[in-house]
Amino acid sequence: MQIGPYSIQPAVVLAPMAGVTDKPFRLLVKRLGAGLAVSEMTISDPRFWSTAKSRTRMDHAGEPDPISVQIAGTDPLAMAEAARYNVDHGAQIIDINMGCPAKKVCNVLAGSALMRDPLLVGRIVAAVVRAVSVPVTLKIRTGWDAHNKNAPEIARIAEDAGIAALAVHGRTRDQHYTGIAEYDTIAQIKTLLNIPVIANGDIDSPDKAAFVLNATGADAVMVGRAAQGRPWLLGQMGHFLATGERLPDPSLADICEILLAHLRALHAHYGEESGVRIARKHLGWYAKDRPENAAFRAVVNRAQTAEEQLHLTRDYFDALAAGVAPDLPVAA
Repeated sequence: MQIGPYSIQPAVVLAPMAGVTDKPFRLLVKRLGAGLAVSEMTISDPRFWSTAKSRTRMDHAGEPDPISVQIAGTDPLAMAEAARYNVDHGAQIIDINMGCPAKKVCNVLAGSALMRDPLLVGRIVAAVVRAVSVPVTLKIRTGWDAHNKNAPEIARIAEDAGIAALAVHGRTRDQHYTGIAEYDTIAQIKTLLNIPVIANGDIDSPDKAAFVLNATGADAVMVGRAAQGRPWLLGQMGHFLATGERLPDPSLADICEILLAHLRALHAHYGEESGVRIARKHLGWYAKDRPENAAFRAVVNRAQTAEEQLHLTRDYFDALAAGVAPDLPVAA
């Protein structure tokens, strides 16, 4: 898949997820084989750009090309300025968020709420495209609700305004992440456009990735929640799409080393106190499919230092590798 001057290989993209696709996670997923990883959403309001959170989100030092940064907002001029600001700080692709279903985003008429105003969509996309010299992409849903599915209309408006690629989550905003993704809508949109279309929604295995590409005719797949706790999944998908071979999951020893490296990167990126706190959700995701998950989370959530968190995590995986049930009493 080609986005502007960038060849995305494999055609497997990590979806932008607030609080998840930070720099440590993007670097990890790219290293394990993803073709592209989109940053978590950054707000278009310049009053927040100097905060510690925004500075952390806009840190792209050492990140491999291409660097894709998602922006969100409702005002075309503010979005244009946000695009310029992020390009000045390392972004090589600007992605516009019109897919987020969160109330705090939609209540200010941003994210997927913008799909209720096609004219504003066109103004925002055109303003951002004019503002920067890098490719601009867009992420949408199929519509606001079951009675208002206007994704094909929005897609045509966005292509006419100059976007370089379109990602479509196959659900309406009111579905959030429930129900079954509508691949037929994505297929319809693909037939209407000349730009790359990226299919998103319920893609959780290499076989599902191949099925969705075949069913929709899309140029790439985008993976979100399924990558939480499985950062190697996108690499497995890319390998299967290229060769037809199913790579095995990493061994327990390999998962341990992947997770420990991820924890160290989080501690370094955020500082020890915040890094330890933010790492807790990732620890839970890595262990989510195991019967002792609740007990493991109860124990590692007690860790207050980076050293303690790393130590508890290694002990847990060492016990699993030795075939011994980890001694993880649930906290009272």
